[in-house]
Amino acid sequence: MTVDSSTRLVQDATAIWRAAVEAVDSRRLVRRHVTRQGNVLLIDRHRMAVGDSGRLLVVGAGKAAVGMAEGLLEALQEAGPVPFPITGWLNVPDNCVRPLPGIEVHGARPAGFNEPTAEGVKGSEAILRLVQEASPADGCICLLSGGASALLPAPVPEVPLEEKLQLTRYLSAQGANIQQLNTVRKHLSRIKGGRLAAACRAGWLVTLIISDVLGDPLDVIGSGPTVPDSSTPAEALATLEQFGAATIAPSAWRYLQRIAQQRRPSQAPTCCTLQLVIGNNATAVEAAGEEAIRRGYHVAMVSSSTLEGPAESVGSHLAKMAVRMRQQPGPNCLVSGGEPVVKLAPPEKRGLGGRNQQLVLAALCQLWGILPPESPDSATGGNQHNAGELGSPAAGVPDSDSCRGIVVLSGGTDGEDGPTDAAGAWIDQRVCRKARELGLDPLSYLRRNDAYHFFDAVGSLLRTGPTHTNVCDVRVVLVEKNEAHI
Repeated sequence: MTVDSSTRLVQDATAIWRAAVEAVDSRRLVRRHVTRQGNVLLIDRHRMAVGDSGRLLVVGAGKAAVGMAEGLLEALQEAGPVPFPITGWLNVPDNCVRPLPGIEVHGARPAGFNEPTAEGVKGSEAILRLVQEASPADGCICLLSGGASALLPAPVPEVPLEEKLQLTRYLSAQGANIQQLNTVRKHLSRIKGGRLAAACRAGWLVTLIISDVLGDPLDVIGSGPTVPDSSTPAEALATLEQFGAATIAPSAWRYLQRIAQQRRPSQAPTCCTLQLVIGNNATAVEAAGEEAIRRGYHVAMVSSSTLEGPAESVGSHLAKMAVRMRQQPGPNCLVSGGEPVVKLAPPEKRGLGGRNQQLVLAALCQLWGILPPESPDSATGGNQHNAGELGSPAAGVPDSDSCRGIVVLSGGTDGEDGPTDAAGAWIDQRVCRKARELGLDPLSYLRRNDAYHFFDAVGSLLRTGPTHTNVCDVRVVLVEKNEAHI
């Protein structure tokens, strides 16, 4: 394999991944779903009118919230002067703040810090006041996207924000999945779990969603602020029990115990509500597959609809699939999407990284044949499309040329991967050789969650800056076939 062909594989993998992100561009997605005729908004086929004396309230949170709001304003203005006032409030990460006419864009957390803050509470309180003060003549649009749950903190009075934050950190570090985290968050919140909709006094409330949760469960995305809560306080308690968190957050434990034994007041909204998912992981994976086909690849696509396992397991599986793809007839491109989990090393040993970087580093360890045999190596979960002909994974190849003709790239579609300035990383033959030249031990970096410094040293971090969207992660595996299988 020539240097030029290796470079081409990396360039193609990056372009295919970027096509996935472009397909879920937040501004474009909203414009595709919203138009206006006079004082009537046409949202897909639904007609939502703003009263003669009414306003349009725009609230929400997430990494894509500003782009979604820009698309909404453009869609409304396309039909001429807007005949009703527009006002609102959005909670976004600091690096997503941009001015919008009539809408307060509030920096609710620092960039790369996916946790609730006092500024987030301030913004959530402002959103609750805005919808509580609405009238039946008003309409309300809620814009939700990835990161919304952490950006909409409104803890119940019995649980201090710092304790809720400590609990979330603990559960995340112990490997709790997004559904478990959001179940706990909802039952400790005054805005999540349908409580935003219950507080809204507008005539109608439409929620436009760019989903960052596999399978698009509406009550999990952003912790479901505008949909009825299907979880129970008992389930939140069970999560705390499973991870031994009772002593970590005693106020939360006592509060959940008390409300689990009580019948809570109904959270049913008084206004007409509608929720629409306008973009998700499958949208991105399909667009990436189309770009790969355009570039001449034979493509298999996997868009997970269920929770995935450890990042190390997913990375190991993708490496094995790459080896098989390289050696046998069939696809030479695999595009997959999902969101694995990472169990963090102890703080005193922990480095820097994110789940995508951890996944790619695990793939490299698998290709080198140094991933411990006790590490899980099950396939990714979810629905599979055009992937059946790939067959079962082959074993890793532990030789010095094991990355020959292979590229594995993984990145978060939001442009963030953990508390780093990278969206993810990639490996190819050049990265493999550079790591060996530098004497780097990838398994050591993997064990201490320090993939960022490994990939920074070999020059293969995927840096994009904020993309103003988020539909989980997209992975691209490309191979250069052996001559007998071209």
